[in-house]
Amino acid sequence: MRYFTILLLIIFSLSAVAQVNQISQKVTGTIINDNTLKAISNVNVINVNKVKGVTTDIKGYFELDVSVNDTLHIASLGYQSLRVRVTNDWLKNGIAKLMLTEKAIALEEVIVRKYDLTGYLEIDSKLIPDKENYRYSISGLPQGYESGDTSPGAFTRVLGSIFNPADMLYNFFGKKTNELKKLKQMKKDDTVRNLLESKFDRETLGVLLGIDKKEISEILSRCSYSEEFVKTANDLQIMDAISECYEQYKVLKKK
Repeated sequence: MRYFTILLLIIFSLSAVAQVNQISQKVTGTIINDNTLKAISNVNVINVNKVKGVTTDIKGYFELDVSVNDTLHIASLGYQSLRVRVTNDWLKNGIAKLMLTEKAIALEEVIVRKYDLTGYLEIDSKLIPDKENYRYSISGLPQGYESGDTSPGAFTRVLGSIFNPADMLYNFFGKKTNELKKLKQMKKDDTVRNLLESKFDRETLGVLLGIDKKEISEILSRCSYSEEFVKTANDLQIMDAISECYEQYKVLKKK
């Protein structure tokens, strides 16, 4: 009986700790340049777990709703991104100073080639290369974007993944349900949307979905998005494309 009582106390203690960790609190901090020690404004601070974000003010200050052990992804143009975990000490001690390092960017030589046009529309229209990719209309965006082979091809690939457990799409969509549910949350948060719209490196999107850049390219390829689209689309457009493919996957799986 005594051992049973001790066991119950341990269970209740662990449950209490877990509940404390899940309580939403506000974490505060300032972002500074690690070289100049000056505050950096307009830095995006995103809570990866809650898919909520804020930007720093002119003094580099931010505050964000968090729970203990949440991960914050901190990103700003021209700086190396930073990931930090929220700890009890941080919440107790108040404002933390976080340093970002500037990126060293080497500019590559760009060669600009022009088309030798004649001035006659009928002739010039045949000289300019025309890709035969189909175009997708993505919700919330002003224009269509290229996809790969054909729309029926995309349907066939997604359908094939459902009946082939070894397929990459099956493994990704089947095992990443929690991360994929974040796709709708990402669209609702203005800070997250604006950050993804301004980025082309797939870094933040990869962090939010728990995958790497290569997997993102492979997923879109298997959903019949063209190589050109994968290379040129911003992260928000890529997110919409993955979301579209996932919705198609869910519909086919139910059937």
